[in-house]
Amino acid sequence: MLNCTGLILTYNGEKYLKQCIQSLSFCKEILVIDSNSQDKTVEIAQKNGARVIINSWKGPAKQFKFAFKHIHTDWVISLDQDEILSPELQEEIKHNLHHNDKKYAGFFCPRKSFYFDRFIKHCGWYPDYLLRVFYLPKTSLYTSGPHYGFRVSGDTLKLKGHIIHYPYENLFHHMEKINYYTQEAAKDMAEKNISSGVIKALGHGLARFMKIYFLKLGFLDGKAGFILSLNAFFYGFHKYIRVLEFKKAN
Repeated sequence: MLNCTGLILTYNGEKYLKQCIQSLSFCKEILVIDSNSQDKTVEIAQKNGARVIINSWKGPAKQFKFAFKHIHTDWVISLDQDEILSPELQEEIKHNLHHNDKKYAGFFCPRKSFYFDRFIKHCGWYPDYLLRVFYLPKTSLYTSGPHYGFRVSGDTLKLKGHIIHYPYENLFHHMEKINYYTQEAAKDMAEKNISSGVIKALGHGLARFMKIYFLKLGFLDGKAGFILSLNAFFYGFHKYIRVLEFKKAN
């Protein structure tokens, strides 16, 4: 067992949670911070050896701050409930943490995501390097609306093995997430007094489609790339339209 903690924030994440936890089995402890799931998430986590703490969701910043207080190791591997470490990445992490000797403060991992009917190779989705293995005393969290990431003060290294990601169960689930993310992002933008309007919303939506489908070669991902690009247009358009809605409501 490596002296590190596998950290997973959960909410109704029963579908991939077992595989997620099992891919972290080399960690000294696996900590699950659950936001009052209504499915079998907590049961699955406990059956697979994780320590579970229930804490109501108040946004990623507060949830991670809460989680960090309950971690007893210096090294952390943070995964979402729909992410799984590939066997190759597991071996890389074990090797690098065992031989690190404080040379690196964090490791970036490439993420490979499945969408519609395939793993996406373009669209700006791949290799999608994420800092998910980090030395906690030198780590800070940053957030932007509903999104989050980690920064470390110190050297980092890019690994080669993949985080396997299943972000959406189906297109209905994708639309649900778009609805949530655009609402949270628009609220944050409105509070920062960012300007908006129909033309601006349309422009941002079209720009996202053009960037993903053409500049990021989304057309090479077939039907999945086209659908993903259209939903990117919808995301960009709705984010800015909802800013306008928030401002009118206030």
